Amino acid sequence: MASKECVMEPDNAINYQHLFLEIAEEIKSLENSGEVASYIEELQTVDPEKFGIHLATIDNQNYNFGDSDEKFSIQSIAKVLALTLAFEIENDKIWERVGVEPSGTAFNSLVQLEYEQGIPRNPFINAGALVICDILVSCLKKPKQEFIQFIRDISGNQSLNYCPRVANSEKRTSYKNAALINLMKSFGNIKNDIDLVLDFYFHLCSIEMSCKELAQEFLFLAADGISPLTSKSVVSNSKSKRINAIMQLCGFYDEAGEFAFKVGLPGKSGVGGGIIAIHPDRYSIAVWSPRLNPKWNSSRGMKILEFITTKTTSSIF
Repeated sequence: MASKECVMEPDNAINYQHLFLEIAEEIKSLENSGEVASYIEELQTVDPEKFGIHLATIDNQNYNFGDSDEKFSIQSIAKVLALTLAFEIENDKIWERVGVEPSGTAFNSLVQLEYEQGIPRNPFINAGALVICDILVSCLKKPKQEFIQFIRDISGNQSLNYCPRVANSEKRTSYKNAALINLMKSFGNIKNDIDLVLDFYFHLCSIEMSCKELAQEFLFLAADGISPLTSKSVVSNSKSKRINAIMQLCGFYDEAGEFAFKVGLPGKSGVGGGIIAIHPDRYSIAVWSPRLNPKWNSSRGMKILEFITTKTTSSIF
């Protein structure tokens, strides 16, 4: 007896707006557990009940729900954009200084970094992102200005910017990041002045976007490295695939396996409560819900993305 083949519907056949109404009902019965990221003072004041979602397709269809137009601190999601620019500038040379393996430890762990002699496991844990920042500080004449312009140019949105309040708030509690960068400096894996690199890193994490802006910003990773909004190439098709692969393996700290298992998309989280997820050749989707689970990922965001990919059978697997 022949098995029945499961055929995934095209995006224009899926009523995402109706799906989001189903999500509204799902949220009512879903416990909004967890806490906001209290270790960053500016994030303590965020309303923990906020929830937004925006899905953008590569053929310019947009679907949204809730607080999708309200800006929030994207935090570690910006690490993907920093990697994108560094990868485009330095090519495979960057892998001499940072790996592509899941860490299996906390995002700010010192133990693994010392054991592996200052080479971070991947670009999305804090140590790896600091190395990427060090690379960009070396390559760019005006790192903060050139990086934010790079981000603006990807989506054509010139209003995107850093939040000085968040950057300064992170600086005031930067003891663990200072320890990480000093340890890597002792192993020769940080080339620039430590304070300069940290300042760039804090600003990178302070970038604010809404779910709509975030989903549109990341569309290039769903479209083989080309931004559908500007028709400009951000990175090559090959690099786009590799960035998606690293997100799949390393985008959720030591919960990446759980996300791959339950959601089945490349993605990246931030302690501001945001998550970006990519379905190559189809869409990017951003979710924001500030309460974090014990692994520092948005508790409700993880569950809602699982609900969406299950309902639409749109896992990449």
